[in-house]
Amino acid sequence: MRLLALPIVGVRLGVAQAGIKYAGRDDLALIEIAQGSTTAAVFTQNAFRAAPVLVAERNNAAQDARYLLINSGNANAGTGQPGMIACEQSCDDVARLTESDARRVLPFSTGVIGEVLDPVKLAAALPSAIANLDEGNWERAARAIMTTDTRPKIRTQRVEVNGRSCCLTGMSKGSGMIQPNMATMLGFIATDAVIPASMLDGMLRTAVNLSFNRITVDGDTSTNDAVTLSATGQSDFVVSPTASEEALAFQAALNALAIALAQDIIRDGEGATKFVEIEVLGAQSVDEADRVARTIAHSPLVKTALFASDPNWGRILAAVGRAGVEDLDVDAVSLTLNGVLIAEKGARAQHYTEQAGVAAMAPEDLLISVNLARGNQTATIWTTDFSYDYVKINAEYRT
Repeated sequence: MRLLALPIVGVRLGVAQAGIKYAGRDDLALIEIAQGSTTAAVFTQNAFRAAPVLVAERNNAAQDARYLLINSGNANAGTGQPGMIACEQSCDDVARLTESDARRVLPFSTGVIGEVLDPVKLAAALPSAIANLDEGNWERAARAIMTTDTRPKIRTQRVEVNGRSCCLTGMSKGSGMIQPNMATMLGFIATDAVIPASMLDGMLRTAVNLSFNRITVDGDTSTNDAVTLSATGQSDFVVSPTASEEALAFQAALNALAIALAQDIIRDGEGATKFVEIEVLGAQSVDEADRVARTIAHSPLVKTALFASDPNWGRILAAVGRAGVEDLDVDAVSLTLNGVLIAEKGARAQHYTEQAGVAAMAPEDLLISVNLARGNQTATIWTTDFSYDYVKINAEYRT
């Protein structure tokens, strides 16, 4: 099935086979952004940040990006100075072939950690990627940046206000090592709206905090996380501090697109059989609700019970109890699974039956709702179960 993506005027994508890890598959993507565009980016907060993260962050702070260079199969992380040299060389090669400036090239890598990326392979493949630059290459590019993903992730939105319109299209990759501290493993969003650089960064961070920072597969934050938002300014849709209606509409569309991409990652989680939404209600603060939700999401005992479709509610309550909520009144806590009240007043609900619990756990999409009954703040996290295949995929990742 072909994925539909609205083209973005001012953005072209090229794809090539560099043979970085496997022969005969697309593993290199080059995104060309028109002159005069602006790009905002957020990066992982992992202390062991990959060479491309360091170079991309530095380059984007210095000048507006013209090219985004993305490879899969090798993360070029934990590679020290040789990794930095390889990364810089790849930026130089893009600049040389496109008659651009190496400081306007942002590199991104994903794949195996601890192996230096071979810039010679990238250099050999770059002419092919440049030759097929096209605004319609979103799906092919989304496939090229995949690692353990089973399918490409592309989303698109159209915004119209007062007769003026703009488009947003984005792609992401990620399946494991997902517990972002700003983003997912990799995500790239573009729009033809006119947005000043002073607003672009804040809009991206707002969307990221509502989406990519709300997902977790396994609690591991990658060394290579990055999300970018590029605005080419080639439509008549203007976002500015004085155009509040346009700004609100654009932010809403950006949020929706980012949430959809983030949820696509969870649905494609390594070995995942369940898409799980965990909502915590009645907290004293958002941070408190978030902490409880993440404790549930990261519990191996909860995640394996989800895989078995076992309504083992005791594991969920145990996670709530160890989430570090001060002065938690367990007798006030209630728990529902897909709308079935399972526990209340810190114990099994009076009318709950095991049969109802099993039925509630059967669907692929699950909603776990915990009410702490101590405030009015909420938080939501999206996660997966843990299956046999999750262990198998990660045990064999380097083979």
